[in-house]
Amino acid sequence: MFKKNLLNLLYQSNTMLLARSFWGRHSLTVLAYHRITNPHQPGFDTFAPNVSATPADFAAQMDYVAQHFNVVSMEEVVDWLQNGRFLPPHPLLITFDDGYRDNLTEAFPILQQRQLPATIFLATNHVGSSSPFFWDLVAYSFHHTQQTSAALPLLGLQSWADDSSRNAVMLTLLRQLKRLPDQDKWTAVRQIPAALGVTVPDHAFAGLHLTWDDVGQLQANGISMGAHTHTHPILTSCTDEQAQHEIKLSKQLIEEKTGQPVLSFAYPNGQSYDYTPEHAAFVAAAGIPMAFTLRPAPSRPAELRRDPHTIRRILIDHRDTLPRFAAKVMGLTRLAGLPR
Repeated sequence: MFKKNLLNLLYQSNTMLLARSFWGRHSLTVLAYHRITNPHQPGFDTFAPNVSATPADFAAQMDYVAQHFNVVSMEEVVDWLQNGRFLPPHPLLITFDDGYRDNLTEAFPILQQRQLPATIFLATNHVGSSSPFFWDLVAYSFHHTQQTSAALPLLGLQSWADDSSRNAVMLTLLRQLKRLPDQDKWTAVRQIPAALGVTVPDHAFAGLHLTWDDVGQLQANGISMGAHTHTHPILTSCTDEQAQHEIKLSKQLIEEKTGQPVLSFAYPNGQSYDYTPEHAAFVAAAGIPMAFTLRPAPSRPAELRRDPHTIRRILIDHRDTLPRFAAKVMGLTRLAGLPR
């Protein structure tokens, strides 16, 4: 409660703006979003923690950054990095991971109204496909189960008494699945609907992801595309050959489908244990100038130039109030409850 009250006080008094002086007026702030939708709406049955903001909250956040930062495009940042071109003070990048269609239907109109550029990192296997990400299939199965117990892969027999305890089991299972090699992960994931007594219809995930036509529409209106691997494995669970293939194939497909060069890459999951210096070298060798993590905080210019393949990003969460969002983007990571 104290931290919440302090956040509100700092936000209302505009004191948070002083935090930017610690990072410097030329530090780059990068925001990381996933989905823009309402996870509490009727019929929502995919993975709620992947929702970054409701449309109304996203609009308020975009108003805040438009007022206090200079929102720049990925192309402008690459031009600064490679050619020394000018970047305005307090530059900020807006990015989205995975390629959900609500980036077009919900986020894009808000960005367009404010003339704000952004980048979407595409997991190319899912573009134009109704094949779900594993976390959405697991969440769907838990959402629709009528059972109060199940023998689950990796966990064995589990039981739950209410929605909260059922969700706790689901999150524990997802954490364990996430660390598995891709083939083992999907072997386990495919067992989950039957274990929960759920039949998944063919159309369950139709329209969940962007199509290539959607990608073209977005690119024609100031939204650039970056690579996010092909099938979204955590790279540290891959062999070197698999990791290189995932990086190269994602880049290749985007360039073939759009006719535009891929200038950026985002590591799936993005924490410091999800990629290595070798993976950063693979991205650079693929001809991609910049790569992004999910380690929070702004990046100073010297850091960006020294290591443009592990750039920090600040992950936005749908539970963020506007004061907490402001603390995040101003670099007050501890006050916002983020790891350093």
